[in-house]
Amino acid sequence: MYEELRAVWKELTSKGGPFEIETVDVRGIPLKTYASAPASLLDVWLGSAVHGDKDYLVYESERWTFNEAHREVASAAAWLAERGVGPGDHVAIALRNYPEWMLAYWATISVGATVVGMNAWWLSDEIAYAAEDSKPKVMIVDSERLERFLPVRGSVPECTLVVVRVEGPLPEGAVPWSDLREHSGSLPEVEIDPESDACIFYTSGTTGRPKGAQLTHRGCVNNIFSLAFANLSFAAAAARIRGPEESPPAPATPAAPLALLVVTPLFHVTANNCVAHSATLAGGKLVHMYKWEPGAALGLIESERITSLSGVPVMARELIAHPDFDKYDTSTLKALGGGGAQLQPDLVKKIDDSVKTARPGTGYGMTETCGIITSISGDFFVDKPESAGPAMPVYDTRLVDAEGNDVPAGEVGELWVRGSQVIRGYLNRPEATSESITDGWLHTGDIARIDDDGFIFIVDRAKDMVIRGGENIYCAEVETVIFDHDDVAECAAFGVEDDRLGEEVGVAVTARAGSDLSGDSLRAHCEGRLARHKIPRYFWLQSEPLPKNASGKFLKRQLRDELDPKDAV
Repeated sequence: MYEELRAVWKELTSKGGPFEIETVDVRGIPLKTYASAPASLLDVWLGSAVHGDKDYLVYESERWTFNEAHREVASAAAWLAERGVGPGDHVAIALRNYPEWMLAYWATISVGATVVGMNAWWLSDEIAYAAEDSKPKVMIVDSERLERFLPVRGSVPECTLVVVRVEGPLPEGAVPWSDLREHSGSLPEVEIDPESDACIFYTSGTTGRPKGAQLTHRGCVNNIFSLAFANLSFAAAAARIRGPEESPPAPATPAAPLALLVVTPLFHVTANNCVAHSATLAGGKLVHMYKWEPGAALGLIESERITSLSGVPVMARELIAHPDFDKYDTSTLKALGGGGAQLQPDLVKKIDDSVKTARPGTGYGMTETCGIITSISGDFFVDKPESAGPAMPVYDTRLVDAEGNDVPAGEVGELWVRGSQVIRGYLNRPEATSESITDGWLHTGDIARIDDDGFIFIVDRAKDMVIRGGENIYCAEVETVIFDHDDVAECAAFGVEDDRLGEEVGVAVTARAGSDLSGDSLRAHCEGRLARHKIPRYFWLQSEPLPKNASGKFLKRQLRDELDPKDAV
């Protein structure tokens, strides 16, 4: 079956093919790119106008067609342009997954400015840090984010505040979104450099502070093409393997139009770049959820005829395990899976067995690659359920040792990738950029092996990081807060396996002599200093110094293996 896949890839990517690969010189580095990809995300947005009266955005009882969304985006873009927002400027979006997130996003893109995605879970000081770092001209917030931003508004005194879905009187100088929606004007004419920043998404940092990853227009449009390429190539290869005699009969009713459930935050590449970008280009419907709840998701799958749900693994697991699953019509679902963390092999089989019309699929990627690096779905995923799939055609790949030397074939090493989807760098962080990107090669921080078919298997992480429900939590950030407690002598944070979320944060702590440290006091200390999802679930209070290696680093693997969650406080 893998011979057929290789043949399909060659046909699709060869000269004249729909996914022809060419090499371009970017800052002196040769990068692979799709020859027919649009030059910028603005081209993607403008092209979506052809979808006219199709549904585009849905939230509860509210709906926008593509025509209605284009009118609102044009008005908001004209408002931004009149206030001097243009190429090189930043517009911060601090919203939960309301439709206004996408409208504000495309309005910002339409004036050539850069979107700064603010994590909706951030507390006041985290919002202030990102605002001071990115210096947005405009900040767009909802009621929850407004409450958190007002105490630190002075961190960006020149920033204009736009509020969405806020009831009651507005703060001084704040502008309601309705002013942007009802503004008269049209899209300004702008030229966009493919290597300019389309958006900046913050990733948790190993030093305790997040870094603003600079996602370029070239990177984002190539990610859209990588997703389309993955869908087409795996389906075409599977069809060749089956042959005409084994192909399923044509459905009795027409296939449901493309409709995607938005279940992960739009300030991440999973929802924004991999779900929303692709749906916008293809004329798909984006159905927003206020928050994840599997029963509500089943209702929306039936009522909105959802064709794809891409979330973190726990969402697919909770969906198919829901006691009312069989009571809902899920026959429009064609794809179920997602990213943020690897789908466990048992879940791959459960998806394939439980949803007769849908096939399992996943993608492995990073904020630093504007979306996916690899993809795998259908029969290939069922055959290799522990794999993340092959790297997309726009990537070169390497496996290297700790010194950056290529490892022999068949051995494991840190995965490095190079291609048009790799970020330009980290905002205001030249040292962090040079540490993470060497001559165009991004150090993923993931330890991998590559089999004879070119499929990548992630076997460990080099970065000191926990992935909780798809959210990256750097242990250094957690440790920085806990070390600030007067009674803490030593602490080491690490990931603890969790059936629902993949991992939870655990911390081993040695208290200072004579203290009365407790798990409750440590949690209380973390409240207000760490976003809620970063607060450790497990604390182990140790009477002896924590184990260290010869260089003085904590032996976290040993702690993880020896400490039982049942013994945590």
